[in-house]
Amino acid sequence: MSEDTETEAPPAKAPEKKVPAKPEEKLPEFEKGLTDKIVAKFGEKTEVAFVKPDRTRINVKKEDIKEVAEFIRDGLGFDHAESVTGVDFPEENEIEVVYHLGNYTDPKLSRQILALATRAPREENPNPGNDSTKLPSLREVFYSVEFHERECFEMLGVTLKVIQIIEDYCYQKIGQTYHH
Repeated sequence: MSEDTETEAPPAKAPEKKVPAKPEEKLPEFEKGLTDKIVAKFGEKTEVAFVKPDRTRINVKKEDIKEVAEFIRDGLGFDHAESVTGVDFPEENEIEVVYHLGNYTDPKLSRQILALATRAPREENPNPGNDSTKLPSLREVFYSVEFHERECFEMLGVTLKVIQIIEDYCYQKIGQTYHH
């Protein structure tokens, strides 16, 4: 008695679909020109996060943010901060501060928003003003940040060096209470 052994043929491969190569994205010239000037001046101290019509974003280390902001003001003509946003990234153990910079007077820049962002490590046991969430303030560069930076401090515990901290005051941070 012989046992029939059948070997199955491997399944036929589906023909590979060729995905057409995406055409290289053409970046808006004016906006790319702005980011190119920043990168030319600061090189590896900067990272261009995106370039879109009327919107650009530059990421920098906290040690470099003030110098880059001064160049954006003096070299590129951005004259104010429209807003400052604090973003908590608990999964990455970081807190980000994003300055949205604009211009009131130059028609070429009036629609532009340049986001300048930096990150600081998140603290397990915050000690406002004396931990790694301490960042340089941009108040001397863009006066309009003062109120916004205070909100970043109150909401996330990010201390921007110009903010005056009142001794023995209990601060309530979202999700955490800490004493100074």
